[in-house]
Amino acid sequence: MNFYLHHALSILLIVPLLGALIIAFLPDKEPICRILSLIFSLDILLQAFLIIFSKFDPGLTALQYVENYRWFGDTIRIKLAVDGLSITMVLLMAILLPVTIIASEPIAKSKPKLYYSLLMILTTSVMGVFVAQDLFLFFLLWELELVPMYFLIAVWGGLNKEYAALKFLIYTFIAGACMFAAVLLLFFSSGANTFDMEVLSQYAKSLPHFYQMFCFVLFFLCFIIKLPSFPFHTWLPDAHVEAPTPISMLLAGILLKMGGYGIYRICVGFFPNILVELALWIAVLAVVNIIGAAVACLVQDDMKRVIAYSSISHMGFVLLGVASLTAAGFSGGIFQMFSHGLISAALFMLVGTLYERTHTRQISDYGGMTKYMPKCFYLFTLASMANLALPALSGFVGESLVFYGAFSSDFFGNFPTRFHFNFGQICVLFSALGVILTAGYMLWLLQRVFMGPENLKWSKLTDLRTSELVVLVSLLVLVILYGVYPVSLSELYEPSSTALVESVGKIIGKS
Repeated sequence: MNFYLHHALSILLIVPLLGALIIAFLPDKEPICRILSLIFSLDILLQAFLIIFSKFDPGLTALQYVENYRWFGDTIRIKLAVDGLSITMVLLMAILLPVTIIASEPIAKSKPKLYYSLLMILTTSVMGVFVAQDLFLFFLLWELELVPMYFLIAVWGGLNKEYAALKFLIYTFIAGACMFAAVLLLFFSSGANTFDMEVLSQYAKSLPHFYQMFCFVLFFLCFIIKLPSFPFHTWLPDAHVEAPTPISMLLAGILLKMGGYGIYRICVGFFPNILVELALWIAVLAVVNIIGAAVACLVQDDMKRVIAYSSISHMGFVLLGVASLTAAGFSGGIFQMFSHGLISAALFMLVGTLYERTHTRQISDYGGMTKYMPKCFYLFTLASMANLALPALSGFVGESLVFYGAFSSDFFGNFPTRFHFNFGQICVLFSALGVILTAGYMLWLLQRVFMGPENLKWSKLTDLRTSELVVLVSLLVLVILYGVYPVSLSELYEPSSTALVESVGKIIGKS
Protein backbone atom coordinates (compact mmCIF):
# COMPACT_ATOMS: atom_id res chain seq x y z
CA MET A 1 0.00 0.00 0.00
CA ASN A 2 2.85 2.40 0.81
CA PHE A 3 4.37 1.79 -2.62
CA TYR A 4 1.05 2.60 -4.26
CA LEU A 5 0.58 5.82 -2.27
CA HIS A 6 4.08 6.98 -3.19
CA HIS A 7 3.40 6.38 -6.90
CA ALA A 8 -0.38 6.84 -7.01
CA LEU A 9 -0.46 9.54 -9.69
CA SER A 10 1.97 7.86 -12.07
CA ILE A 11 -0.03 4.62 -11.71
CA LEU A 12 -3.20 6.62 -12.41
CA LEU A 13 -1.70 7.73 -15.75
CA ILE A 14 -0.09 4.40 -16.64
CA VAL A 15 -3.21 2.24 -16.10
CA PRO A 16 -5.23 3.64 -19.05
CA LEU A 17 -2.14 3.45 -21.29
CA LEU A 18 -1.73 -0.18 -20.25
CA GLY A 19 -5.41 -0.69 -21.03
CA ALA A 20 -4.96 0.78 -24.51
CA LEU A 21 -2.01 -1.54 -25.14
CA ILE A 22 -3.87 -4.67 -23.99
CA ILE A 23 -7.00 -3.78 -25.97
CA ALA A 24 -4.87 -3.36 -29.10
CA PHE A 25 -3.96 -7.07 -28.93
CA LEU A 26 -7.49 -8.34 -28.26
CA PRO A 27 -9.86 -9.76 -30.89
CA ASP A 28 -11.68 -6.93 -32.66
CA LYS A 29 -15.00 -7.69 -30.94
CA GLU A 30 -16.99 -4.93 -29.24
CA PRO A 31 -18.18 -6.77 -26.08
CA ILE A 32 -14.66 -7.94 -25.17
CA CYS A 33 -13.08 -4.52 -25.72
CA ARG A 34 -15.90 -2.72 -23.89
CA ILE A 35 -15.85 -5.00 -20.85
CA LEU A 36 -12.07 -4.71 -20.50
CA SER A 37 -12.25 -0.92 -20.93
CA LEU A 38 -14.96 -0.80 -18.29
CA ILE A 39 -12.77 -2.79 -15.88
CA PHE A 40 -9.91 -0.35 -16.41
CA SER A 41 -12.25 2.64 -15.99
CA LEU A 42 -13.63 1.27 -12.72
CA ASP A 43 -10.06 0.74 -11.54
CA ILE A 44 -9.34 4.41 -12.33
CA LEU A 45 -12.45 5.45 -10.38
CA LEU A 46 -11.32 3.30 -7.44
CA GLN A 47 -7.86 4.88 -7.61
CA ALA A 48 -9.39 8.36 -7.53
CA PHE A 49 -11.33 7.44 -4.39
CA LEU A 50 -8.20 5.91 -2.82
CA ILE A 51 -6.21 9.08 -3.51
CA ILE A 52 -8.94 11.24 -1.96
CA PHE A 53 -9.77 9.10 1.06
CA SER A 54 -6.40 7.56 1.98
CA LYS A 55 -4.15 10.48 2.84
CA PHE A 56 -5.31 13.50 0.85
CA ASP A 57 -5.88 16.39 3.26
CA PRO A 58 -8.38 18.87 1.76
CA GLY A 59 -7.45 21.38 4.46
CA LEU A 60 -3.96 21.84 2.99
CA THR A 61 -3.20 24.27 0.18
CA ALA A 62 0.19 22.68 -0.52
CA LEU A 63 0.68 20.09 -3.26
CA GLN A 64 0.14 16.49 -2.17
CA TYR A 65 1.14 13.07 -3.56
CA VAL A 66 4.18 14.76 -5.11
CA GLU A 67 6.21 12.63 -7.55
CA ASN A 68 9.28 14.10 -9.23
CA TYR A 69 11.33 12.17 -11.81
CA ARG A 70 14.15 13.32 -14.07
CA TRP A 71 13.26 13.29 -17.75
CA PHE A 72 15.47 15.62 -19.85
CA GLY A 73 18.07 16.49 -17.24
CA ASP A 74 16.88 18.75 -14.46
CA THR A 75 15.19 21.22 -16.78
CA ILE A 76 12.24 19.10 -17.94
CA ARG A 77 10.96 16.68 -15.33
CA ILE A 78 7.96 14.44 -14.82
CA LYS A 79 6.52 16.17 -11.79
CA LEU A 80 3.07 15.08 -10.69
CA ALA A 81 1.02 16.33 -7.75
CA VAL A 82 -2.52 17.27 -6.74
CA ASP A 83 -4.20 19.93 -4.70
CA GLY A 84 -7.89 20.58 -4.12
CA LEU A 85 -8.45 22.08 -7.56
CA SER A 86 -6.80 19.28 -9.53
CA ILE A 87 -8.23 16.41 -7.46
CA THR A 88 -11.74 17.76 -8.12
CA MET A 89 -11.15 17.58 -11.88
CA VAL A 90 -9.55 14.12 -11.57
CA LEU A 91 -12.66 12.93 -9.72
CA LEU A 92 -14.92 14.32 -12.46
CA MET A 93 -12.97 12.50 -15.18
CA ALA A 94 -12.97 9.28 -13.14
CA ILE A 95 -16.77 9.47 -12.76
CA LEU A 96 -17.46 10.23 -16.42
CA LEU A 97 -15.19 7.58 -17.92
CA PRO A 98 -17.11 4.40 -16.93
CA VAL A 99 -20.51 5.87 -17.84
CA THR A 100 -19.08 6.96 -21.19
CA ILE A 101 -17.83 3.44 -21.86
CA ILE A 102 -21.22 1.94 -20.98
CA ALA A 103 -22.84 4.44 -23.36
CA SER A 104 -20.42 3.45 -26.15
CA GLU A 105 -21.99 0.07 -26.90
CA PRO A 106 -24.05 1.17 -29.95
CA ILE A 107 -21.25 3.37 -31.33
CA ALA A 108 -18.16 1.19 -31.04
CA LYS A 109 -19.38 -1.80 -33.06
CA SER A 110 -17.20 -0.51 -35.88
CA LYS A 111 -13.46 -0.77 -35.10
CA PRO A 112 -13.95 -1.39 -31.34
CA LYS A 113 -10.24 -1.96 -30.63
CA LEU A 114 -9.30 1.41 -32.07
CA TYR A 115 -12.22 3.18 -30.38
CA TYR A 116 -11.55 1.94 -26.85
CA SER A 117 -7.77 2.28 -27.21
CA LEU A 118 -8.19 5.94 -28.21
CA LEU A 119 -10.54 6.44 -25.26
CA MET A 120 -7.89 5.11 -22.88
CA ILE A 121 -5.18 7.35 -24.39
CA LEU A 122 -7.53 10.32 -24.07
CA THR A 123 -7.98 9.46 -20.39
CA THR A 124 -4.23 9.55 -19.75
CA SER A 125 -3.83 12.91 -21.48
CA VAL A 126 -6.73 14.57 -19.66
CA MET A 127 -5.80 13.15 -16.25
CA GLY A 128 -2.20 14.17 -16.94
CA VAL A 129 -3.18 17.78 -17.56
CA PHE A 130 -4.81 17.88 -14.12
CA VAL A 131 -1.88 16.38 -12.21
CA ALA A 132 1.14 17.73 -14.15
CA GLN A 133 3.27 20.20 -12.20
CA ASP A 134 5.91 20.70 -14.88
CA LEU A 135 4.80 23.31 -17.41
CA PHE A 136 6.39 21.56 -20.39
CA LEU A 137 4.77 18.25 -19.39
CA PHE A 138 1.48 20.13 -18.96
CA PHE A 139 1.80 21.43 -22.54
CA LEU A 140 2.67 17.99 -23.98
CA LEU A 141 -0.30 16.32 -22.30
CA TRP A 142 -2.57 19.18 -23.38
CA GLU A 143 -1.52 18.59 -26.99
CA LEU A 144 -1.75 14.78 -26.69
CA GLU A 145 -5.49 15.09 -26.05
CA LEU A 146 -5.88 16.48 -29.56
CA VAL A 147 -4.87 13.22 -31.29
CA PRO A 148 -7.42 10.71 -29.90
CA MET A 149 -10.19 13.31 -29.89
CA TYR A 150 -9.64 14.11 -33.56
CA PHE A 151 -9.92 10.45 -34.59
CA LEU A 152 -12.88 9.76 -32.27
CA ILE A 153 -14.82 12.47 -34.12
CA ALA A 154 -13.41 11.82 -37.61
CA VAL A 155 -13.96 8.03 -37.59
CA TRP A 156 -17.20 7.58 -35.60
CA GLY A 157 -18.87 10.94 -36.22
CA GLY A 158 -21.81 11.95 -38.39
CA LEU A 159 -22.11 12.98 -42.03
CA ASN A 160 -19.85 16.04 -41.73
CA LYS A 161 -17.42 14.41 -39.32
CA GLU A 162 -14.28 15.27 -41.32
CA TYR A 163 -15.18 18.97 -41.36
CA ALA A 164 -15.99 19.03 -37.63
CA ALA A 165 -12.84 17.09 -36.72
CA LEU A 166 -10.66 19.36 -38.86
CA LYS A 167 -12.21 22.48 -37.34
CA PHE A 168 -11.61 21.06 -33.86
CA LEU A 169 -8.02 20.28 -34.88
CA ILE A 170 -7.34 23.79 -36.21
CA TYR A 171 -8.79 25.60 -33.19
CA THR A 172 -7.00 23.29 -30.77
CA PHE A 173 -3.74 23.67 -32.69
CA ILE A 174 -4.00 27.46 -32.51
CA ALA A 175 -4.67 27.21 -28.78
CA GLY A 176 -1.65 24.94 -28.37
CA ALA A 177 0.54 27.36 -30.35
CA CYS A 178 -0.48 30.19 -28.00
CA MET A 179 0.38 28.05 -24.99
CA PHE A 180 3.72 26.92 -26.42
CA ALA A 181 4.74 30.52 -27.13
CA ALA A 182 3.74 31.54 -23.59
CA VAL A 183 5.60 28.60 -22.03
CA LEU A 184 8.82 29.42 -23.90
CA LEU A 185 8.53 33.15 -23.20
CA LEU A 186 7.98 32.49 -19.51
CA PHE A 187 10.86 30.01 -19.36
CA PHE A 188 13.45 32.20 -21.08
CA SER A 189 12.39 35.50 -19.51
CA SER A 190 12.45 34.04 -15.99
CA GLY A 191 15.96 32.58 -16.30
CA ALA A 192 14.87 29.85 -13.88
CA ASN A 193 16.21 26.95 -16.03
CA THR A 194 13.25 24.83 -14.96
CA PHE A 195 9.67 24.24 -16.04
CA ASP A 196 8.57 23.48 -12.47
CA MET A 197 5.22 25.24 -12.11
CA GLU A 198 5.76 26.12 -8.46
CA VAL A 199 9.07 27.80 -9.26
CA LEU A 200 7.84 29.52 -12.43
CA SER A 201 4.75 30.87 -10.69
CA GLN A 202 7.03 32.77 -8.29
CA TYR A 203 9.29 34.06 -11.07
CA ALA A 204 6.26 35.08 -13.16
CA LYS A 205 5.06 37.50 -10.50
CA SER A 206 8.37 39.40 -10.59
CA LEU A 207 8.68 39.69 -14.38
CA PRO A 208 8.41 43.12 -16.06
CA HIS A 209 4.80 44.13 -16.62
CA PHE A 210 4.97 43.76 -20.41
CA TYR A 211 6.16 40.13 -20.17
CA GLN A 212 3.48 39.30 -17.62
CA MET A 213 0.75 40.84 -19.76
CA PHE A 214 1.95 39.10 -22.93
CA CYS A 215 2.20 35.69 -21.25
CA PHE A 216 -1.20 36.13 -19.58
CA VAL A 217 -2.89 37.03 -22.87
CA LEU A 218 -1.35 34.03 -24.68
CA PHE A 219 -2.34 31.59 -21.93
CA PHE A 220 -5.80 33.14 -21.63
CA LEU A 221 -6.39 32.86 -25.38
CA CYS A 222 -5.44 29.19 -25.26
CA PHE A 223 -7.80 28.47 -22.38
CA ILE A 224 -10.83 30.39 -23.67
CA ILE A 225 -10.54 28.60 -27.02
CA LYS A 226 -10.86 25.32 -25.11
CA LEU A 227 -13.52 26.62 -22.66
CA PRO A 228 -14.82 27.88 -25.21
CA SER A 229 -15.66 31.56 -25.15
CA PHE A 230 -16.84 34.09 -27.69
CA PRO A 231 -15.46 34.72 -30.31
CA PHE A 232 -13.60 31.36 -30.40
CA HIS A 233 -16.63 29.17 -29.73
CA THR A 234 -17.76 28.14 -33.21
CA TRP A 235 -15.85 24.85 -33.25
CA LEU A 236 -17.89 23.44 -30.36
CA PRO A 237 -21.43 23.20 -31.86
CA ASP A 238 -20.02 21.58 -35.00
CA ALA A 239 -17.94 19.12 -32.98
CA HIS A 240 -20.91 18.18 -30.77
CA VAL A 241 -23.31 17.72 -33.67
CA GLU A 242 -20.94 15.36 -35.51
CA ALA A 243 -19.37 13.57 -32.53
CA PRO A 244 -20.96 10.29 -31.36
CA THR A 245 -22.94 10.53 -28.13
CA PRO A 246 -20.27 9.17 -25.72
CA ILE A 247 -17.65 11.54 -27.15
CA SER A 248 -20.03 14.48 -26.79
CA MET A 249 -20.45 13.43 -23.16
CA LEU A 250 -16.70 13.58 -22.59
CA LEU A 251 -16.23 16.72 -24.67
CA ALA A 252 -18.78 18.74 -22.70
CA GLY A 253 -18.25 16.87 -19.45
CA ILE A 254 -14.49 17.18 -19.01
CA LEU A 255 -12.57 18.51 -22.03
CA LEU A 256 -14.09 21.99 -21.80
CA LYS A 257 -13.10 22.03 -18.13
CA MET A 258 -9.45 21.83 -19.14
CA GLY A 259 -9.85 25.45 -20.23
CA GLY A 260 -11.36 26.50 -16.91
CA TYR A 261 -8.73 24.56 -15.00
CA GLY A 262 -5.96 26.28 -16.97
CA ILE A 263 -7.38 29.71 -16.14
CA TYR A 264 -7.40 28.92 -12.42
CA ARG A 265 -4.06 27.11 -12.39
CA ILE A 266 -1.99 29.42 -14.61
CA CYS A 267 -3.75 32.72 -15.35
CA VAL A 268 -4.75 33.22 -11.70
CA GLY A 269 -1.88 31.34 -10.07
CA PHE A 270 0.94 32.84 -12.14
CA PHE A 271 -0.33 36.33 -13.02
CA PRO A 272 -2.72 37.59 -10.31
CA ASN A 273 -1.80 41.23 -10.90
CA ILE A 274 -2.69 41.00 -14.62
CA LEU A 275 -5.95 39.27 -13.69
CA VAL A 276 -6.78 42.23 -11.45
CA GLU A 277 -6.07 44.66 -14.30
CA LEU A 278 -8.21 42.76 -16.80
CA ALA A 279 -10.98 41.55 -14.47
CA LEU A 280 -13.52 44.07 -15.76
CA TRP A 281 -13.00 43.00 -19.38
CA ILE A 282 -13.15 39.32 -18.45
CA ALA A 283 -16.47 40.02 -16.72
CA VAL A 284 -17.79 41.66 -19.90
CA LEU A 285 -16.67 38.63 -21.91
CA ALA A 286 -18.43 36.36 -19.40
CA VAL A 287 -21.72 38.24 -19.73
CA VAL A 288 -21.49 38.13 -23.54
CA ASN A 289 -20.99 34.36 -23.28
CA ILE A 290 -23.87 33.82 -20.89
CA ILE A 291 -26.43 35.89 -22.79
CA GLY A 292 -25.23 35.41 -26.37
CA ALA A 293 -25.07 31.62 -26.23
CA ALA A 294 -28.43 31.45 -24.43
CA VAL A 295 -30.03 33.53 -27.20
CA ALA A 296 -28.44 31.21 -29.78
CA CYS A 297 -30.13 28.24 -28.08
CA LEU A 298 -33.54 29.76 -28.76
CA VAL A 299 -33.11 29.62 -32.55
CA GLN A 300 -31.76 26.06 -32.87
CA ASP A 301 -33.75 23.13 -34.21
CA ASP A 302 -31.04 20.53 -33.54
CA MET A 303 -31.15 19.22 -29.96
CA LYS A 304 -27.38 18.73 -29.84
CA ARG A 305 -26.81 22.33 -30.91
CA VAL A 306 -29.09 23.51 -28.11
CA ILE A 307 -27.05 21.63 -25.51
CA ALA A 308 -23.77 22.74 -27.15
CA TYR A 309 -24.66 26.43 -27.01
CA SER A 310 -25.99 25.88 -23.50
CA SER A 311 -22.53 24.61 -22.52
CA ILE A 312 -20.95 27.79 -23.87
CA SER A 313 -23.42 29.87 -21.86
CA HIS A 314 -22.76 27.93 -18.67
CA MET A 315 -18.98 28.22 -19.05
CA GLY A 316 -19.52 31.97 -19.00
CA PHE A 317 -20.27 31.60 -15.29
CA VAL A 318 -16.76 30.20 -14.79
CA LEU A 319 -15.31 33.36 -16.34
CA LEU A 320 -17.60 35.58 -14.26
CA GLY A 321 -16.53 33.76 -11.09
CA VAL A 322 -12.87 34.36 -11.90
CA ALA A 323 -13.51 38.00 -12.80
CA SER A 324 -15.28 38.62 -9.48
CA LEU A 325 -11.96 38.25 -7.60
CA THR A 326 -13.89 36.92 -4.60
CA ALA A 327 -13.82 33.67 -2.63
CA ALA A 328 -17.47 32.94 -3.46
CA GLY A 329 -16.92 33.64 -7.15
CA PHE A 330 -13.84 31.43 -7.38
CA SER A 331 -15.56 28.62 -5.48
CA GLY A 332 -18.69 28.95 -7.61
CA GLY A 333 -16.69 28.76 -10.83
CA ILE A 334 -15.05 25.50 -9.79
CA PHE A 335 -18.36 24.06 -8.57
CA GLN A 336 -19.96 25.10 -11.86
CA MET A 337 -17.33 23.21 -13.85
CA PHE A 338 -17.92 20.00 -11.90
CA SER A 339 -21.71 20.32 -11.88
CA HIS A 340 -21.94 21.17 -15.56
CA GLY A 341 -19.77 18.15 -16.34
CA LEU A 342 -22.40 15.86 -14.86
CA ILE A 343 -25.44 17.70 -16.22
CA SER A 344 -24.16 18.12 -19.78
CA ALA A 345 -23.09 14.47 -19.96
CA ALA A 346 -26.61 13.42 -18.91
CA LEU A 347 -28.25 15.74 -21.45
CA PHE A 348 -26.09 14.53 -24.32
CA MET A 349 -26.80 10.94 -23.31
CA LEU A 350 -30.54 11.63 -23.37
CA VAL A 351 -30.35 13.29 -26.78
CA GLY A 352 -28.30 10.33 -27.98
CA THR A 353 -30.91 7.82 -26.83
CA LEU A 354 -33.58 9.68 -28.80
CA TYR A 355 -31.38 9.91 -31.90
CA GLU A 356 -30.49 6.21 -31.78
CA ARG A 357 -34.18 5.32 -31.98
CA THR A 358 -35.44 8.00 -34.39
CA HIS A 359 -32.31 8.93 -36.40
CA THR A 360 -33.21 12.60 -36.15
CA ARG A 361 -32.20 15.37 -33.77
CA GLN A 362 -34.53 17.97 -35.26
CA ILE A 363 -36.85 19.25 -32.54
CA SER A 364 -39.60 19.87 -35.10
CA ASP A 365 -39.72 16.13 -35.89
CA TYR A 366 -40.81 15.23 -32.36
CA GLY A 367 -43.90 15.67 -30.21
CA GLY A 368 -45.81 13.68 -27.61
CA MET A 369 -42.82 11.48 -26.77
CA THR A 370 -43.90 11.19 -23.13
CA LYS A 371 -46.41 8.48 -24.08
CA TYR A 372 -43.78 6.36 -25.83
CA MET A 373 -40.72 7.00 -23.62
CA PRO A 374 -41.92 8.01 -20.13
CA LYS A 375 -38.65 7.10 -18.38
CA CYS A 376 -36.72 9.23 -20.85
CA PHE A 377 -39.13 12.10 -20.21
CA TYR A 378 -38.72 11.94 -16.41
CA LEU A 379 -34.93 11.89 -16.59
CA PHE A 380 -34.80 14.55 -19.33
CA THR A 381 -36.97 16.76 -17.13
CA LEU A 382 -34.67 16.28 -14.13
CA ALA A 383 -31.55 17.03 -16.20
CA SER A 384 -33.24 20.09 -17.71
CA MET A 385 -34.20 21.40 -14.28
CA ALA A 386 -30.59 21.00 -13.17
CA ASN A 387 -29.41 22.82 -16.29
CA LEU A 388 -31.68 25.78 -15.59
CA ALA A 389 -30.37 25.89 -11.99
CA LEU A 390 -33.40 24.70 -10.04
CA PRO A 391 -32.71 24.82 -6.26
CA ALA A 392 -31.68 21.52 -4.62
CA LEU A 393 -29.87 20.50 -7.81
CA SER A 394 -26.16 21.04 -8.39
CA GLY A 395 -26.59 23.60 -11.17
CA PHE A 396 -28.11 26.01 -8.66
CA VAL A 397 -25.12 25.95 -6.31
CA GLY A 398 -22.40 27.00 -8.74
CA GLU A 399 -24.41 29.78 -10.36
CA SER A 400 -25.61 31.12 -7.00
CA LEU A 401 -22.06 31.32 -5.64
CA VAL A 402 -20.87 33.09 -8.79
CA PHE A 403 -23.75 35.57 -8.58
CA TYR A 404 -23.05 36.22 -4.91
CA GLY A 405 -19.34 36.68 -5.56
CA ALA A 406 -19.85 39.06 -8.48
CA PHE A 407 -22.61 41.01 -6.73
CA SER A 408 -20.55 41.51 -3.56
CA SER A 409 -17.37 42.40 -5.46
CA ASP A 410 -16.58 46.08 -5.01
CA PHE A 411 -13.33 46.02 -6.97
CA PHE A 412 -14.91 47.11 -10.26
CA GLY A 413 -15.84 50.51 -8.82
CA ASN A 414 -19.18 52.29 -9.11
CA PHE A 415 -21.04 52.23 -12.38
CA PRO A 416 -21.65 55.83 -13.49
CA THR A 417 -25.42 55.96 -13.04
CA ARG A 418 -27.68 57.59 -10.52
CA PHE A 419 -28.61 54.13 -9.18
CA HIS A 420 -25.15 53.71 -7.62
CA PHE A 421 -24.67 50.13 -8.80
CA ASN A 422 -21.13 48.86 -9.11
CA PHE A 423 -20.08 47.05 -12.25
CA GLY A 424 -20.21 43.62 -10.62
CA GLN A 425 -23.87 44.14 -9.78
CA ILE A 426 -24.59 45.25 -13.34
CA CYS A 427 -22.93 42.04 -14.59
CA VAL A 428 -25.12 39.97 -12.28
CA LEU A 429 -28.28 41.70 -13.51
CA PHE A 430 -27.40 41.00 -17.14
CA SER A 431 -26.27 37.44 -16.36
CA ALA A 432 -29.60 36.81 -14.63
CA LEU A 433 -31.17 37.36 -18.04
CA GLY A 434 -29.11 34.39 -19.21
CA VAL A 435 -30.66 32.26 -16.46
CA ILE A 436 -34.15 33.32 -17.57
CA LEU A 437 -33.29 32.49 -21.17
CA THR A 438 -31.96 29.09 -20.03
CA ALA A 439 -35.31 28.33 -18.43
CA GLY A 440 -36.96 29.44 -21.65
CA TYR A 441 -35.04 27.25 -24.06
CA MET A 442 -34.95 24.19 -21.79
CA LEU A 443 -38.70 24.30 -21.13
CA TRP A 444 -39.31 24.99 -24.83
CA LEU A 445 -37.18 21.95 -25.71
CA LEU A 446 -39.09 19.75 -23.26
CA GLN A 447 -42.43 20.98 -24.52
CA ARG A 448 -41.61 20.52 -28.21
CA VAL A 449 -40.14 17.04 -27.81
CA PHE A 450 -42.26 15.43 -25.12
CA MET A 451 -45.53 17.37 -24.98
CA GLY A 452 -48.06 18.45 -27.56
CA PRO A 453 -49.59 16.38 -30.36
CA GLU A 454 -48.27 12.84 -30.63
CA ASN A 455 -46.24 11.92 -33.68
CA LEU A 456 -47.60 8.48 -34.57
CA LYS A 457 -44.50 7.43 -36.48
CA TRP A 458 -42.71 7.10 -33.12
CA SER A 459 -45.39 4.84 -31.59
CA LYS A 460 -43.21 1.72 -31.90
CA LEU A 461 -40.26 3.19 -29.98
CA THR A 462 -38.93 1.42 -26.90
CA ASP A 463 -38.09 3.24 -23.69
CA LEU A 464 -34.64 3.43 -22.10
CA ARG A 465 -32.63 0.21 -21.81
CA THR A 466 -31.07 -0.93 -18.53
CA SER A 467 -27.58 0.20 -19.57
CA GLU A 468 -28.91 3.65 -20.47
CA LEU A 469 -30.72 3.89 -17.14
CA VAL A 470 -27.52 2.96 -15.28
CA VAL A 471 -25.62 5.79 -16.98
CA LEU A 472 -28.32 8.42 -16.49
CA VAL A 473 -29.28 7.51 -12.94
CA SER A 474 -25.61 7.44 -11.90
CA LEU A 475 -25.08 10.98 -13.19
CA LEU A 476 -28.35 12.44 -11.94
CA VAL A 477 -28.02 10.96 -8.45
CA LEU A 478 -24.77 12.92 -8.13
CA VAL A 479 -26.52 16.03 -9.45
CA ILE A 480 -29.05 15.69 -6.64
CA LEU A 481 -26.42 14.80 -4.01
CA TYR A 482 -24.23 17.83 -4.74
CA GLY A 483 -27.31 20.04 -4.97
CA VAL A 484 -28.62 18.99 -1.56
CA TYR A 485 -25.22 18.61 0.14
CA PRO A 486 -22.75 20.79 -1.82
CA VAL A 487 -20.16 20.86 0.95
CA SER A 488 -19.34 17.22 0.13
CA LEU A 489 -17.74 18.57 -3.05
CA SER A 490 -16.67 22.09 -2.08
CA GLU A 491 -14.64 20.93 0.91
CA LEU A 492 -12.28 19.21 -1.55
CA TYR A 493 -11.20 22.38 -3.34
CA GLU A 494 -12.10 25.39 -1.15
CA PRO A 495 -8.72 25.70 0.65
CA SER A 496 -6.94 25.75 -2.72
CA SER A 497 -9.51 28.19 -4.09
CA THR A 498 -9.10 30.41 -1.03
CA ALA A 499 -5.32 30.45 -1.50
CA LEU A 500 -5.80 31.75 -5.05
CA VAL A 501 -8.17 34.44 -3.79
CA GLU A 502 -5.63 35.49 -1.16
CA SER A 503 -2.92 35.88 -3.81
CA VAL A 504 -5.28 38.16 -5.74
CA GLY A 505 -6.21 39.99 -2.53
CA LYS A 506 -2.59 40.91 -1.92
CA ILE A 507 -2.47 42.60 -5.33
CA ILE A 508 -5.72 44.48 -4.68
CA GLY A 509 -4.39 45.57 -1.28
CA LYS A 510 -1.34 47.12 -2.92
CA SER A 511 -3.33 48.92 -5.60
